[in-house]
Amino acid sequence: MSNFQELVKNFSKTREYVRDFFVYGFKTRNEFKMKSPRTYDNERRRLESWLAPFIRKDYISRGSNISLAIDSSLLDTNPLFQVWKTKSFTDNDIVLHFLILDLLWDGHSLTAEEITDRLLSRREILFDIQTVRRKCNAYAKEGIIDKKKVGKRVIFSLDNRLALWLTSHENALDALAFYQMAGCFGIVGHLLTEQLNYRNQTFRVKHNFFVHTLEEEILLDLLEAMNHKRFVNLTIKSSKRDLTNTITCIPLQIFTSTRSGRRFLCAYTERNSRFTCFRLDTIKSVVSLEISQMYEDLLEKLNRNRKYLWGVSFEGTERHHLDRLTMTLKIDASTEHYILERLKHEGRGGAVTKIAENTYQYEIKVFDCNEMLPWVRTFTGRILSLKCTAKSVERRFYQDLQKMYQIYQIDENSLYDL
Repeated sequence: MSNFQELVKNFSKTREYVRDFFVYGFKTRNEFKMKSPRTYDNERRRLESWLAPFIRKDYISRGSNISLAIDSSLLDTNPLFQVWKTKSFTDNDIVLHFLILDLLWDGHSLTAEEITDRLLSRREILFDIQTVRRKCNAYAKEGIIDKKKVGKRVIFSLDNRLALWLTSHENALDALAFYQMAGCFGIVGHLLTEQLNYRNQTFRVKHNFFVHTLEEEILLDLLEAMNHKRFVNLTIKSSKRDLTNTITCIPLQIFTSTRSGRRFLCAYTERNSRFTCFRLDTIKSVVSLEISQMYEDLLEKLNRNRKYLWGVSFEGTERHHLDRLTMTLKIDASTEHYILERLKHEGRGGAVTKIAENTYQYEIKVFDCNEMLPWVRTFTGRILSLKCTAKSVERRFYQDLQKMYQIYQIDENSLYDL
């Protein structure tokens, strides 16, 4: 039986561990059906080791469960950055990491053979040339060191100008401290400030979505594909069912919900000839393919269609069809002007028309009116009628109202009495 290991080899595995507890948490050991109880114990131990100050344990009748309790407004950094530091390594990995960077710190360019010779002469450590070359090539691919071919020689060098500049400019350190809290790929700012022994004492973010850092690796691959206008293969795991499938598409834009913070990839799938949005936290991997010749045309078409999006769904009741929703409300404009302001500011371009004394009509065309229902329900008690070309949306709204009346024993006619 293998011993428990706190570190893991792949970040995708780390992402699953944290997401199981942080996003989908509140499961007891017996309720964790997707994997074995031993796997649950190992995941729990890893999480407690990585994020001990933020672990919350709740005791219930069926046992105990753990989750993460994090208040972004009180913290000077994202605690989930810790999961980026959990990659396993061998003895050679860690030794070569420090020794190679130390040899290149003075700015000289060296070949793999020269690095190997200096490790032996200066450190009295013998490494195989191929091992050193593989390590240097891996670091060059990651952007840690520079690789250049001069004649027949392949040389490696370290550009440390950024580190030297940062240490002499305190304002730049403040910018990095802000960036780690506010921007995508905040882990970059965090690691730089940490290496320079600088702590954020200035900035706090009241509403920050720390969980986004779990998606940054996927986001980087998508942005690179978008920058080069390439097709991609997405491996997607359903958030509702334990099913994984592969989809070929053209990534176009990243959407972020201002309400929930959830991020989506908007892409075009040739098989269905339509735009589709995928949640970033369901994408397991991204593989870049060939360049798309219709990228610019698709991007222009998407920008034209965005004005008909309520949320992220392009799926109307019929293919290539816009649904129209019309809502009539009872509003006393003299005392409830704020309701009219809500309709205008939150209505996303819908038309607001006065049709009678204290009676107003709101009308909009969107791809999927289903996405509107949570917002529409906030006007319950003022809605005189609701009509939609998508009859399933209309039925769902009135059925939900009837269920509410039954649960709370409400006379529906009394809702409109002033």
